Amino acid sequence: MTQESGAWDWRKLEVRAAQPTWIRDAQQLAECCKRWRTLPMVVLDTEFMRVDTFYPRPGLIQLADEYDCYLIDPLSIEDFSAFVELMADDRVLKVVHAGSEDLELFLNSYGVLPEPLFDTQIAAAFAGWGFSMGLQRLVDHALGVQIGKAETTSDWLRRPLTPEQEHYAALDVAYLPAIALELQAQLKQMQRLDWVIEECAEQRRAVIDTDPDGWTYYQRFSQVWNISDVKRAALRDLTAWRERAARSRDVPRNRLLRNQHLLAIIERWPTTEQGLARIPEMRRKVVREDGDAILACLANAERSAAENPPEPIQRPLHYAWNKRIKALKSIGREVAADQNIAVEVLLRKRDIDALIQSRNEQGEYQLPPSLSGWRRALVGDRLLLKLTQFEQEN
Repeated sequence: MTQESGAWDWRKLEVRAAQPTWIRDAQQLAECCKRWRTLPMVVLDTEFMRVDTFYPRPGLIQLADEYDCYLIDPLSIEDFSAFVELMADDRVLKVVHAGSEDLELFLNSYGVLPEPLFDTQIAAAFAGWGFSMGLQRLVDHALGVQIGKAETTSDWLRRPLTPEQEHYAALDVAYLPAIALELQAQLKQMQRLDWVIEECAEQRRAVIDTDPDGWTYYQRFSQVWNISDVKRAALRDLTAWRERAARSRDVPRNRLLRNQHLLAIIERWPTTEQGLARIPEMRRKVVREDGDAILACLANAERSAAENPPEPIQRPLHYAWNKRIKALKSIGREVAADQNIAVEVLLRKRDIDALIQSRNEQGEYQLPPSLSGWRRALVGDRLLLKLTQFEQEN
């Protein structure tokens, strides 16, 4: 990536952030996107609200190019097709920081995920700067600049925004171009840039919703792994109903039924709205408006279980695994210390869980996808060997 004199200069972008350029109509956005598609990189951030909704409501999109900071107004622009084309243009690197929620917003609101992606929070962890670094700590570490958090809880849907809000939002992207370039150079020297690219691609995949109707959500309730098939079918159907209703109404899941309410319904098995209303903390509005749908899931559970048998819920590991998991984690800590990389990046709890759950009837284990890439040579094969030793001890 070539750098013109003055391009991507964080000091100049910091000055521009005091008076960022607003983009408020589709024509202006299209013109800017046309130019941005000629660049090797842009930096992105978003501000949104998600207090009373299922989906995030975009309030602002921030973008920094080589010379300026921009505030894109999603409340006044209806046609985002040019922006979508920019996001899908694989010739332009999109830089974000801790971008999971930003990616979710782009996917839900505009039907696109930025490609290719470079997340500076992920990159910082691989470079040995620190795990899960917030933007403030990252900027301080890389540039020695302290930025504030005063507008973190602002209402980004109101208009006009205050000058303080505009400045705060623009600063979120002003420093990242220089930091991204520094991280890329360091990671390339450490021969870890490919690792970060792989991890950022996985971050994109993780945002894609593979169960929009909620049919597998019930499998998260491992505490009731041993309930009957009929009750498991009812739990599956209830969580699926809640998921569809929450999405169609754009309200949080808990606004309909909290998880503890789902479990209480399965345990008490009410047959009338009066019985449903007696469940502790059950909202009257839910009983009044959705009681019939909830009770129908219970009434139809036996037939549902027969016609569409529910998959088992993963049984919690036996307490004997506690010592074994500690041994697996110690391998991760040892390798992480040797590689000067955060152990939370190298070996995550979900990776260990997936590895243990891969055991087949012959007592063999398979590395899950998350341990089959760059992690395999560092830690994956050692974990498999340790699990084989556990089996031989039995």
